[in-house]
Amino acid sequence: MAERVRVREIDDEEGQRLLRIIRRGTGSVVTLRRAQMVLLPAQGLPVAKIAEVTFTSADRVREVIHNFNADGLDSLDPKYSGGRPKRFTLSERREIKKITKSRPAEHGLPFRPGVWPSWPASWSPRARGGNHHHLVCRSCGAVKDAGCVVGHLTCLDPVDDASYLVDEADFAFWGLCPQCRPEAG
Repeated sequence: MAERVRVREIDDEEGQRLLRIIRRGTGSVVTLRRAQMVLLPAQGLPVAKIAEVTFTSADRVREVIHNFNADGLDSLDPKYSGGRPKRFTLSERREIKKITKSRPAEHGLPFRPGVWPSWPASWSPRARGGNHHHLVCRSCGAVKDAGCVVGHLTCLDPVDDASYLVDEADFAFWGLCPQCRPEAG
C-alpha cells in the first residue's frame, strides 16, 4: 500500500489563491484540477477518492501534492514545452532560404537541362512581374527570359527567340544559345 500523502501547511495567502482558482473556474483546466488535488486532502479525502474526483490516477495526485509541497503555487501551472525541439536554428533557416532562392551555379552545382523543374520561379526577376517563359540552352544551360506568347492558342513559339535554335517547348523553350549554336553553313 502506498504511503499516505499529506499536503504541507498552507498559509492564508496560498489558501485564498487556491480558493480563487477553484471558484473562478476560468483559466487552465490543468491548474484547476491541480488546485483541487491540493485542497481536497485538507478535507480528509484519501488519495484514491481525490483521483476519482479529479479524473486522474492516484500516482498523479501524489505527484501533484509532492510538487506543491516542494515548489508551492508555481507547481500548479502547466509547463508546456511547445512541441518537438526545433531542428534548425534561425540562422540555419535563413541560410536554407537564401540557398533555395539562388541558382545552382552559385553553389558550384551543375545546371541539368532536361530535368523539370530545373529552377524555381523565384530565380527569375520577372517571375513576380507577369507571365513569361524561359529560353534554355541544352548545351551550356544558359537561361534567358522570354515574354509570354501573344495571339496563339497555345504557347508554342516565343515572342523573341534571342537567336536560339528552339527544338522543344515545355513551359520553357529548349534549344541552343547563340554561343553553342552550330554555324549556319
